[in-house]
Amino acid sequence: MGWKILLPQEIMQEGRDYLESRGHELITGSGMETEDIIRDIKGIDAMVVRLSKITREVFEAADQLKVIVRHGAGFDTVDLEAAKEFGVQVLYCPTANSTSVAELAVFYMLYCSRNFTKVRSTFIDDYYKAKLRTPKTELDGKTVGIIGCGNIGSRVAEKCRDAFHMKVLAYDPYKPAKDFPDGVEVVRNLDRIFKESDFVSMHCPTTEVTRELIGEKEFAKMKPTAFFINTARGTVVNEKELYEACKNNVIAAAGLDVLQQEPVDKKNPILYLGNVVIAPHIGAATAEATNRASLYSAMGIVEVAEGKEPTWPVKAIDWSAATIYTDLKEEEPSCQLETASI
Repeated sequence: MGWKILLPQEIMQEGRDYLESRGHELITGSGMETEDIIRDIKGIDAMVVRLSKITREVFEAADQLKVIVRHGAGFDTVDLEAAKEFGVQVLYCPTANSTSVAELAVFYMLYCSRNFTKVRSTFIDDYYKAKLRTPKTELDGKTVGIIGCGNIGSRVAEKCRDAFHMKVLAYDPYKPAKDFPDGVEVVRNLDRIFKESDFVSMHCPTTEVTRELIGEKEFAKMKPTAFFINTARGTVVNEKELYEACKNNVIAAAGLDVLQQEPVDKKNPILYLGNVVIAPHIGAATAEATNRASLYSAMGIVEVAEGKEPTWPVKAIDWSAATIYTDLKEEEPSCQLETASI
């Protein structure tokens, strides 16, 4: 007998076809807010979650929920402790959007390096100021520092290395040096990322270790010509201190796909800086990434329904006890994470 699968938000047709062809019934939710899901969750066996927050109250309201799949690479919107307590398996799609987000990170580097926010706002009224008197730089030969070198960070490293001949520094304390992409310089001292890089690109999840990891002290270590790129999570950065760093030209510019509050607060002053480009978390919003995430979500549900070991289970990590690799001889550390990693 097929499962009832709740869709608080729609998924792509390939995912729908995969589930329905195997006898499962898809239930369109009444909305994507937590209270909508609580209202819809009775009698539901599985759920595909895109933007909705799945709190303890959802698990308390469910009466036969077996599995939740996060339609993407992040899973910080799901209460994992409550899921474990109520016996609900949580899956995700860690590789579905990797290419899409990596491409966007490079886009922000290009956009910032050409000072395009200022160019676009200036050139109609003052063509030659935009063309000749607005500073612009190339990516070719520059240094990029990557913080978090998982599926997405590794792809960014490869694109920067191969397409733009950039020197790539990569920091990820819980990844052994042998597993980083070829041609990437692995660093175990986070200070080097800020001091040496022309671009600093964030690719780490929000954890108790990385929450507001980057702030005033880190921006002060960066070159005044350097750019800060964040396509990961808004919560890994102290946003007020990033605003001050950009406003006061401590750093040259920032390219942000994420903010701490989403949807955005219209009064947030960072939205209106001329040296900051911001988009509404569009990293995974390509047709290709959305198709992959829908299909992979469907595959995960079918694996659990058929009693198979799921390909992409979410594994809760005790960050305070996670292994930190120190497998390089390097300069004396000064800004390393002391607990678990990225």
